[in-house]
Amino acid sequence: MSDQNDILSELNDRSREVFRRVVEGYLTTGGPVGSRSLTREMNEKLSAATIRNVMQDLEYLGLLDSPHVSAGRVPTQTGLRLFVDGVMEVNHLGDEDRAALDATMGANSGDVGSLLDRVSSALSGMTQGASLVLTPKHEAPIRHIEFVSLSPDRALVVLVFADGQVENRVFTPPLGQTPSSMREAANFLNAMAEGKTLSELRGHIAREIANHRTEIDSLATELIDSGLAAWENKGERYERLIVRGRANLLGSEDDLDRIRSLFDDLERKRDIAEFLDLAEDGEGVRIFIGSENKLFSLSGSSLVVSPYMNADRKIIGAVGVIGPTRLNYGRIVPIVDYTAQLVGRMISGQGKG
Repeated sequence: MSDQNDILSELNDRSREVFRRVVEGYLTTGGPVGSRSLTREMNEKLSAATIRNVMQDLEYLGLLDSPHVSAGRVPTQTGLRLFVDGVMEVNHLGDEDRAALDATMGANSGDVGSLLDRVSSALSGMTQGASLVLTPKHEAPIRHIEFVSLSPDRALVVLVFADGQVENRVFTPPLGQTPSSMREAANFLNAMAEGKTLSELRGHIAREIANHRTEIDSLATELIDSGLAAWENKGERYERLIVRGRANLLGSEDDLDRIRSLFDDLERKRDIAEFLDLAEDGEGVRIFIGSENKLFSLSGSSLVVSPYMNADRKIIGAVGVIGPTRLNYGRIVPIVDYTAQLVGRMISGQGKG
């Protein structure tokens, strides 16, 4: 930040205006901005030659680049970061955008999964980017657990929560499972599961198995371990990554490999969780541009992301928008910020307030 302040301090009013207009022009059109077009827009009447000289100074500072000879200038990644942090004016959330986001809250049914699906679709639609929602693990108390055999090498673990939500997951059971060992495992779990969250149950079960290992069939013990491991996603803090609007990022055939690389990366949820770790450094919206983070280093994309919190002010997930580096940051920042607040209030049972 100090380096940015040093660069900003070197810019006089004329240089700052040229820089701002070049960046805003690039964000609008996606193409280089030339000196002749700026002569018609500048507050101060300047010749094209004077503006070119200012652009050369900005290029020397590493803020602008010229992709082709005499083709105008585009901002560098450093320039975009300087613009976002020190020059950009963030717009107010528009009434139409606010209404569209409020509508995703539905009837406050309490179905968090459906809510986050709707939020993700709305974000994608209104920003014309790809939306990203990282969802929290379900931590309601458990009412019932059941194992269902699908084939010799596939089984289903079903959890019914006290809030009425039912979730299931397919996993690979240990070899030799029988209907009786599955019933025994389910009975063992249900005897102690009621009223406990999944994370609470995990620790309790480990102690119980240690105390009563000889009383529990070895197959049932293995099934309990593998079945709960399928739910815990050990090492991960988040349950699901929702991405909508991938097609919005495909502007041309040249984009295919770049976007394929991006979404291959997005499938690795732990990398996405690292974004949330970065977002936790401070509340509110964070912007990652291009190669500033390893996840987007090959795809040339940007992410505008904000964490959302539960009633205890604990960060439990994140919402964001992915797009090319020429995102309309001034408009998208308030959209992402409002969405995160809205989701946090909904999950905390506060509605729209």
